[in-house]
Amino acid sequence: MKIKKGDVVLVISGNYKGKKGKVREVITEDYKLVVEGINLRKFHRKPRKTGEPGGILEKELPISISKVKLVCPSCGEPTRVGFMFLENKKKVRYCKKCNEIADKV
Repeated sequence: MKIKKGDVVLVISGNYKGKKGKVREVITEDYKLVVEGINLRKFHRKPRKTGEPGGILEKELPISISKVKLVCPSCGEPTRVGFMFLENKKKVRYCKKCNEIADKV
């Protein structure tokens, strides 16, 4: 996967187009992401036990990985991601705009 948990991403299509958020969870088998503050849905819940709150709650639902771009930590621009190997044969991600390494080494 080119996007990992903790990355900052920009939504490029859909209702939340243009918004940035941090990746909370990556669902690899479905190629989806859960991003903070993106794709919020409200749902109604009854209190199940005594003391448990009910009411209208908000939940972040997953969005497709094809609808987001990684925001480069060094240049701050939304970019595509490439892979390269370092001298110690470690595989890292890099920004295709500024050619800087996007991973923490």
